Amino acid sequence: MSKISAAITAVGGYVPDYVLTNKMLEDMVDTNDEWITTRTGIKERRILKEDGKGTSFLAIQAAQNLIQKSGVDPKDIELVIVATATPDMKAASTSAYTATQIGAVNAFSFDLEAACSSFLYGMSVAARYIESGKYKKVLLIGADKNSSMINYKDRATCIIFGDGGGAVLFEPNQEGLGLQDEFLRSDGAGREFLQATYGGSSYPSTPEAIKENKHQVFQDGKTVFKNAVFNMADVAVKILDRNKLTIKDISWLVAHQANKRIIDATANRIKLEEEKVMMNIEKYGNTTSATLPLLLNDYESKLKKGDNLIFAAFGGGFTWGSIYLKWAYNS
Repeated sequence: MSKISAAITAVGGYVPDYVLTNKMLEDMVDTNDEWITTRTGIKERRILKEDGKGTSFLAIQAAQNLIQKSGVDPKDIELVIVATATPDMKAASTSAYTATQIGAVNAFSFDLEAACSSFLYGMSVAARYIESGKYKKVLLIGADKNSSMINYKDRATCIIFGDGGGAVLFEPNQEGLGLQDEFLRSDGAGREFLQATYGGSSYPSTPEAIKENKHQVFQDGKTVFKNAVFNMADVAVKILDRNKLTIKDISWLVAHQANKRIIDATANRIKLEEEKVMMNIEKYGNTTSATLPLLLNDYESKLKKGDNLIFAAFGGGFTWGSIYLKWAYNS
């Protein structure tokens, strides 16, 4: 029997209707369109505005889009993983609610959190379940309502983040397609440079903390940028070298959409031409766990069976890594 590999067989995506443009941000903080575009590559981002709707809403919409496009029966899904840094609430599982709402009544589920690397780590986890031979359909969703933890008076963070969700279905493959290799890393020394401090068990929310916006995201931009540029490029090089891949072998770079300069630096490090770099940061900003699946959804029509995809991501914590995957279908 051929070795079982874990292949992506369907994708879906969702972004909210409300568009927050750079021009609108000019009226909120001391910034301007040229400054934002030059430093980040972002022109606009989507924001989930409705009261009471959180990350699960984004995850459900993305999953339903996948289900509608692929025709998969939700009852056949055996596992639902929601990769997110912004769960709906503490204790109650966002993934369990998501699975129920999409009709995946025969699935078990859990949340996975590794900041902006959550979806990348989720790919590794989903693949292991498929490769075990016990599971045939694993739904991995990356979704974040970043606006729930952003201070829109802080120009260092409010210009970067948006809301969105993306989903992929993993199934067994015996043609040698799917996930080929991974190189994942983390370093807890980095968490002081990017965090939403209050609201967790170390620092429970207090009226004083909320008043001072300590439950919202803080970022030491220069330190995060420096580490992201080095580490995303470094792991991409390592995954190429370990698999003896040249730039001619690479069909697409699927890089976390945190900052266009970071994406460009990663592509330049591996000497990859611009037309092979997936990019949608100008439309959505940094959607954290949703950036990678939203790229796959936006570029699905351009992907061909057998294409070599190199994924790379970097997130708070610090967390980072790269994955090499062979695309499994023609859309």
